[in-house]
Amino acid sequence: MERGNALIFREGVGPNGGSGSMDLISKHLEDKIGTITFRNERKRNCLSRVLLEQLMEALEDLKAQKTQVVVLRAPAGSKVWSAGLDIGEFPKSGRDPLAYDDPLEQVLRAIQRFPAPVIAMVEGSVWGGACDLAFTCDIVVGTGSASFAITPAKVGIPYNASGILHFVNIVGLHIAKEMFFTAAPITAERAEKYGILNRLVPPEELESVTYGMARQIVRNSPLAISVIKEQLRILGNSHPLSPETFERIQGLRRRVYDSEDFIEGKRAFLEKRAPVFRGE
Repeated sequence: MERGNALIFREGVGPNGGSGSMDLISKHLEDKIGTITFRNERKRNCLSRVLLEQLMEALEDLKAQKTQVVVLRAPAGSKVWSAGLDIGEFPKSGRDPLAYDDPLEQVLRAIQRFPAPVIAMVEGSVWGGACDLAFTCDIVVGTGSASFAITPAKVGIPYNASGILHFVNIVGLHIAKEMFFTAAPITAERAEKYGILNRLVPPEELESVTYGMARQIVRNSPLAISVIKEQLRILGNSHPLSPETFERIQGLRRRVYDSEDFIEGKRAFLEKRAPVFRGE
């Protein structure tokens, strides 16, 4: 599905101009089905600030065009769907690495509030914050090469409460604990078993199944689907927390992003070595 109206965003530039050297995403629209494709293969489609900003712009543009389904994908045959957040862009110790207004959090909310279904078409491995991105999509279709690893513990990062709750809602408490504690990948077969993947398909059927589902959605009432999606979002988020509980959660997270382990995790990643965590 690489036809139709196409728009390329380049590194450091939005759709309004400027200069840049690398295509980070492309957007296509055909028959009311939009496709957003990661184009940052050199950095394993990591979710850099620029890529996330361009992803937000693409979503806004597709919404303005009354797109009825959006497919989020990597190029065909990719070994890595996305390596997650760009560790090199993480803040220094003392600042929340996943604050409410950070680009990834804005993109996740934009997908949740997009007035039409968003389908993650997953081929290859998915790491860290990219898991949250894929899981936030309304439907996930993947091949046997898909795997999912949530890796904040590997680099000493405290995950935010909304993200943890999102994982718990999808896979259950025990599997969420396994994924967060081990940082080990979940295979495609396990992902289907735990409800992460709606459909597990052979690689040669990935596009036909995904776009076949998208065309089926387009035949239905866009207003009804938009309203049902918003109802599901509201009901899925109906987990009230007391102010005291919320502050307790934030206090626990501050212990990590104020720590020496946070600094060591980022430094070790950039130096391509195993981190030496001291628990302090």
